[in-house]
Amino acid sequence: MEEMEEELKCPVCGSFYREPILLPCSHNLCQACARNILVQTPESESPRSRRASGSGASDYDYLDLDKMSLYSEADSGYGSYGGFASAPTTPSQKSPNGVRVFPPAMPPPAAHLSPALAPVPRNSCITCPQCHRSLILDDRGLRGFPKNRVLEGVIDRYQQSKAAALKCQLCEKAPKEATVMCEQCDVFYCDPCRLRCHPPRGPLAKHRLVPPAQGRVSRRLSPRKVSTCTDHELENHSMYCVQCKMPVCYQCLEEGKHSNHEVKALGAMWKLHKSQLSQALNGLSDRAKEAKEFLVQLRNMVQQIQENSVEFEACLVAQCDALIDALNRRKAQLLARVNKEHEHKLKVVRDQISHCTVKLRQTTGLMEYCLEVIKENDPSGFLQISDALIRRVHLTEDQWGKGTLTPRMTTDFDLSLDNSPLLQSIHQLDFVQMKASPPVPATPILQLEECCTHNSSATLSWKQPPLSTVPAEGYILELDDGNGGQFREVYVGKETMCTVDGLHFNSTYNARIKAFNKAGVSQYSKTLVLQTPEGGNFETQSAPYSQLVDIKKLLAVAWFAFDPGSAHSDIIFSNDNLTVTCSSYDDRVVLGKTGFSKGVHYWELTVDRYDNHPDPAFGVARIDVTKDVMLGKDDKAWAMYVDNNRSWFMHNNSHTNRTEGGIAKGATVGVLLDLNRKTLTFFINDEQQGPIAFENVDGLFFPAVSLNRNVQVTLHTGLPVPDFYSSRASIA
Repeated sequence: MEEMEEELKCPVCGSFYREPILLPCSHNLCQACARNILVQTPESESPRSRRASGSGASDYDYLDLDKMSLYSEADSGYGSYGGFASAPTTPSQKSPNGVRVFPPAMPPPAAHLSPALAPVPRNSCITCPQCHRSLILDDRGLRGFPKNRVLEGVIDRYQQSKAAALKCQLCEKAPKEATVMCEQCDVFYCDPCRLRCHPPRGPLAKHRLVPPAQGRVSRRLSPRKVSTCTDHELENHSMYCVQCKMPVCYQCLEEGKHSNHEVKALGAMWKLHKSQLSQALNGLSDRAKEAKEFLVQLRNMVQQIQENSVEFEACLVAQCDALIDALNRRKAQLLARVNKEHEHKLKVVRDQISHCTVKLRQTTGLMEYCLEVIKENDPSGFLQISDALIRRVHLTEDQWGKGTLTPRMTTDFDLSLDNSPLLQSIHQLDFVQMKASPPVPATPILQLEECCTHNSSATLSWKQPPLSTVPAEGYILELDDGNGGQFREVYVGKETMCTVDGLHFNSTYNARIKAFNKAGVSQYSKTLVLQTPEGGNFETQSAPYSQLVDIKKLLAVAWFAFDPGSAHSDIIFSNDNLTVTCSSYDDRVVLGKTGFSKGVHYWELTVDRYDNHPDPAFGVARIDVTKDVMLGKDDKAWAMYVDNNRSWFMHNNSHTNRTEGGIAKGATVGVLLDLNRKTLTFFINDEQQGPIAFENVDGLFFPAVSLNRNVQVTLHTGLPVPDFYSSRASIA
């Protein structure tokens, strides 16, 4: 259970959770730590002022950070915060972007109130230290968050299992080992303290004293408090709202807070979610079992590689020592090759062991935590965290996907020294394959008529020779970098067709394929030369060997849509993936399917829906950009975010060039990526918005948008570069 310990520690104080509360983002905080990280917002940004202005309200109003210039180090219009009012020595003193920002000082709680129960200042907000989502507290303050009793129960059991011996609770200095526990007093006593504080006479004579171990069990099995509603503290949770995914009481239903929502019995949903989590854990348990067996296999491979290496080196040295002086000079070169192969095999296997061990430790920790959660008998507490746990279990299971538990290296040194040539042939001395049976597969044949390029993708097809009698277990496709560099593996598997995405436009790639089985690998096929187009919306047939396709006369525009495969799960697609919106109030990122590394490219987005003045962001990003924050918050995106009045440029959470002029429903936002001049420029309604946004942009970029549920946009591609920009570029 030690691997589960990180699941039970507060991200703020680093200790086990004390009175944990459950945030809307499914993360937990100690109640005292939650109060320490509160930040007071301006009066104009409070939920009351928002409701008064008619902008809508909810139980938790997420911060409109674009308006919090009071806390920004520059007048960027975007507030960066996340410092703490106390515990200045903890590592959590920095905001998510690494900048230390301290909130306004808050008055200390009254002396007669604990920090958790003390009144919270008006207009307070809290930022989750794990996912960095921010929300404004309502009038209930921290009492509006449900307590995570399931997590408390898991922590209690974990700490009890770690305790070596129960100690007396009344010893003043060094506690002695407890000998009894009073079930009525619920106190552990050593013998001296029992005689002094719990004499067997009077009313205490009727108390039942039990051994400490039995007392620990009775404590563990004692019933917990019944869950009460956070809005109606005298009412118990009795039903479950499917839409809101939360337990509710009868008074909540009578008040109409969940009208037209599907409501089910609490016990039925408790059993259903326990069943779903158990089923998800079954699949993850199988993966963990396979991973353990795989680790054993890898460790055995290390020993076998060592033994084979020693045996092979001894044989090689014995053969080389028997040859004449000319052979001795060649011997050193051959030994160097063997040692290099030896180290390469060990490095690959050890790296895979290290990677798999870390992943297995994380998986085991999550499994143990989930099993402890399933043991809980609190339905509402369980349902508060079950959805998040189920998602985590499925995500972890997906990470043990196809190919993860397959060795990346063989243990054999399939080489043998041929010592039959005469002395004058020593300079041609080289290794030959040791195993003659079974033979390696024949060299695959590339099917030129089915190979083609399209936009930044290339599709290749191959087959085994018609008369080949040796089966192939799989194929290895290799591609160079488009500049005549080294080949690298882009596909390993049993399929005979593969599409490679993310290639550079207007580049020449060399491709080759080889087959493999247990005996070894075949020779490479003939090299195929592929020419990618300058833009998109057309296909070019591959040019075999040395003949290249002339595409310079074609129109250099790119047609593409949004990519559901790389988008955040909250993004909603329609109109053949050209129109997107979001199901969440938080910003989510979606990328285009085509990446650009050369040329000049222009595309537009029309705003189909714009409610409550959100801040959508438009721009470009790397393929590994963070998908659950606003575009431009990390160093993988370059963007312009805009509201109904003004806009800013943002990269790596740095905000620049505030410009008047915003968007509304029907507005058009243009993005111009000039990779010849390495610049990025933005337009609103055919007018340039501010100066050139970013310079010195270089590499592979994908069109990108971030938005929430208040915005819907439609992508328009295949557009030529604006005339005024073309003429200005020619003058420059």
